[in-house]
Amino acid sequence: MRYETVLIGGRWLPTTETIEVENPATMQVVGTSGRASVAQVDLAVAAARDALPAWGSLPPEQRATALDRLVDALRGRRRELIDVTVAEVGTPVADATAWHVDLGIELVVSAIRNLRAHRFESEVGNSLLFQRPVGVAACITPWNYPFYQLTAKVAPALAAGCTVVLKPAELTPLSAYLFAEAVEEAGLPAGVFNLLPGIGAEIGAALADHDGVDLVSFTGSTKVGRAVGAAAAGRLAKVCLELGGKSASLVCADADLDTAVRATVESAMLNAGQTCSAWTRLLVPAERYDEAVEIAGKHAADLVVGDPTDERTQVGPLVSRGQWEQVSAMVAAAVARGARLVTGGGAPDGLRTGHYLAPTVLADLAPQDPASQEEIFGPVLVVHPYADEDEAIRIANGTRYGLAGAVWSGAEERALSIARRLETGQVDLNGAAFNPEAPFGGWKDSGLGRELGRVGLEEYLEWTAVQR
Repeated sequence: MRYETVLIGGRWLPTTETIEVENPATMQVVGTSGRASVAQVDLAVAAARDALPAWGSLPPEQRATALDRLVDALRGRRRELIDVTVAEVGTPVADATAWHVDLGIELVVSAIRNLRAHRFESEVGNSLLFQRPVGVAACITPWNYPFYQLTAKVAPALAAGCTVVLKPAELTPLSAYLFAEAVEEAGLPAGVFNLLPGIGAEIGAALADHDGVDLVSFTGSTKVGRAVGAAAAGRLAKVCLELGGKSASLVCADADLDTAVRATVESAMLNAGQTCSAWTRLLVPAERYDEAVEIAGKHAADLVVGDPTDERTQVGPLVSRGQWEQVSAMVAAAVARGARLVTGGGAPDGLRTGHYLAPTVLADLAPQDPASQEEIFGPVLVVHPYADEDEAIRIANGTRYGLAGAVWSGAEERALSIARRLETGQVDLNGAAFNPEAPFGGWKDSGLGRELGRVGLEEYLEWTAVQR
């Protein structure tokens, strides 16, 4: 796939430079994208502003109908989206299908459903309350779930009546081009959606600081999120930040230990561990610590690592050489500080090409160790014992993050009582299914605002109260 353009105001404009996209499994170039210029940021924002009055004032049902056509166009590209996701991210095809593409399309369907159900006007006493689109939304998406994160931001923004300028991650821009082509096929008005692939430090920074942007939605590292938030706050623009995580899976003494540990391992290794909401810390009763470590190590070692195009593969490569080096260095540093390397820690046997790291389990570290405090963003799980429930909750809450988590117990009421004490945006009880209608986002350094469902739609709306 070779692209040398950006989409601005319904026109594909050429770029003077391009960015090569590498397949992390084969280390071969599989495509190119355009590299937008800062001058094109001005053009894209202007196009979005020009398109805003007409799109934002459309009756909700007309916007919903237009987005219905977008869903049809995306479904027609489903196979191509899956193949592109496998190629640019390196995620196994089974996960690319379920967690990247099918769930991403479902998020567009969800935004339409919430749009049709939303009451844009209501009354309180002598006041008429109504909601209108915030305006131009800059959506800056990460490389780990490029299509899913795109739809999580762009779909509710468009549903709310905002117009969008999208800046996808430079490592994984190809699925964004397929989305843009679907927008064109669906016949959305020119300028409603604009695509600016490019370098984050150039294009993302320019969007965050642009006076014509009313809302910035960013997903990525906490470090970059702080910079994006500061730039937007400097001009009092709205901001939604979905940032890092170091989520705990807390296993109670009355839980099914084998089920809980195996599920936690699979969460930690999903997408080669490049998942912000992954459960990367396993907390177990001290008396069952050795057993839990053994189960975790064996299950991690048994996961199938390899060719992401193979349906049997469960763990693919990391997205880039730089990411591989960063994760490997963090594991090596933990071992140097005294961590027990239960399994993994290096390249899997037999894989000489690609950015592969074997699923890794670390034990015998203090909860304050950097491996248990910092987001590693690779296939690494750390196991900790706890003496009692209060200590377990202190460990779970004892990081600067608060994005997700899990509680496992034979009694749901007990699990729920623990969940109420966790400082995190989302908690799964006993392996409950992901709910795309529930708000997703974090406490503390995990971000600001929420995505998904009704709450995610309302992020892109502003209130006016009329007294009468």
